[in-house]
Amino acid sequence: MSFQNKTIFITGASRGIGKAMALKLAAEGANIVVAAKSVEEDPRLGGTIFSAAKEIEAAGGKALPIQLNIQHEDQIIAAVEQTIATFGGVDVLINNASAIQLTPTEQTEAKRFDLMHSINVRGTFLMTKHCIPHLKNAGNPHILTLSPPINLDPKWMGGHIAYTMSKFNMSMMALGWAAELKKYGIAANALWPRTTIDTAAVRNLLGGQALANMSRTTDIIADAVHIILSRNAKECTGNTFIDEDVLTSAGITDLNKYSVVPGAQLYPDLFV
Repeated sequence: MSFQNKTIFITGASRGIGKAMALKLAAEGANIVVAAKSVEEDPRLGGTIFSAAKEIEAAGGKALPIQLNIQHEDQIIAAVEQTIATFGGVDVLINNASAIQLTPTEQTEAKRFDLMHSINVRGTFLMTKHCIPHLKNAGNPHILTLSPPINLDPKWMGGHIAYTMSKFNMSMMALGWAAELKKYGIAANALWPRTTIDTAAVRNLLGGQALANMSRTTDIIADAVHIILSRNAKECTGNTFIDEDVLTSAGITDLNKYSVVPGAQLYPDLFV
């Protein structure tokens, strides 16, 4: 399908995976809602909703930068209303915004537990809730949530139960929406990488440059997203996709170009 003039609402779109998805779709003329908190650049993270919007427009799309903290329902409602006023509808919602802290129970402060569940679970739920009325009017509506297959191997709970719970909740919502919204022809799927992706979180929180060098670029997620959103929403729903598998299904088997360091050993991501 063509993404020309399709409106894609992406949370956490000011940098990293969110921005990579935005640029991929903008290259085909999509309208991108750049919804994120960053309006002033943090040197450790890079990028704001405004710098991302400039890149999106340079790539060929139209951009609407909106400062949005999805912990606040009033901000979500206002952002959706602004999107409708600007572009006339919502064709795709990508739930990309997420908080992470990989700590065991005793080292997880209440405020960090609350933050992860407020953003990853509650925020994703409310963001979707307020987009559904507009997705019902779209031609090929998709909800895509960046969350993993639900893998109940205890090792994924033992090291960071609070984070794991929040991400599995996101996937359960994606599967639930597939069933709930099927009658409206709205697709709901989840997507997760098989190996780590080079992002600010990887560089600043998880493993630094060493882990970044064992990662893939954000382009692999962007390309997988493009493939999923190009599919018929009535037929492609209720999946917890892995990026490699999506690409393979589209005939793309040489993934070397996505490695940060060509030929380097890759580090498996969580939950897979």
